[in-house]
Amino acid sequence: MSEQSLPPFASTASRDRFEALVAEADAVSVDGWDFSWLDGRATEQRPSWGYARAMADRLAGARAALDIQTGGGEVLAAAPVLPPLTVATESWPPNIARATALLHPLGAVVVADEDEPPLPFGDAAFDLVVSRHPVTTWWEEIARVLAPGGTYFSQQVGPASVFELVEYFLGPQPPEVRRGRDPEDARAAAEAAGLDVVDLRLERLRTEFLDIGAVVYFLRKVIWMVPGFTVERYRPQLASLHRKIEEEGPFLAHTTRFLIEARKPR
Repeated sequence: MSEQSLPPFASTASRDRFEALVAEADAVSVDGWDFSWLDGRATEQRPSWGYARAMADRLAGARAALDIQTGGGEVLAAAPVLPPLTVATESWPPNIARATALLHPLGAVVVADEDEPPLPFGDAAFDLVVSRHPVTTWWEEIARVLAPGGTYFSQQVGPASVFELVEYFLGPQPPEVRRGRDPEDARAAAEAAGLDVVDLRLERLRTEFLDIGAVVYFLRKVIWMVPGFTVERYRPQLASLHRKIEEEGPFLAHTTRFLIEARKPR
């Protein structure tokens, strides 16, 4: 990317800050599902239901539990008590290694799985299945591996989440993309798989990016937001956004999250 293709900076100091922030965020590891690197650089309002705490409460009463798409295992590992049989699945090799190192000492087994049907478990194997921010929810497989009376408990990304940022880079998205991941679609799919939805809640939450490095890190980590994102590919847009943040303050976006709890009839 040539220097001439970049928008003008307010000053040489602004340009130097941009280059330093972007270089730092582009070099840091994005393995796992820990966002602590963003502390002091971005803020995200949390859903009122407190997923990690509520998940831990359900784990404490389970006999056999499955965490689908565990990431680096950070959320599962934070639970004070794990069931006697606890299994986690993950598809991305760096996360598999990270989750294994974190969860094995706690007695949980990590299974490498491609996140596509079928799940590598027998019918009625678990009385609790959990998943935080799954990319795809395979409802028929969840219903199959749940024991009668078992529960699926999940926090998921809702429709048009962080779309202020997505559309900054990709432009306006069509209506069918904006309404993707609608919680009512999840309800319908769960019920079609034979599960009873006992709780479904949606919240829209404030998110702020305080510097351009936070934006780069976020888009490198959450790779489906702007597919194919790289610093070099989007350097002009990043430079413009850097100037906008310096002149107007934090970049405001809104995440959407929904909580769904479904049970398999006895």
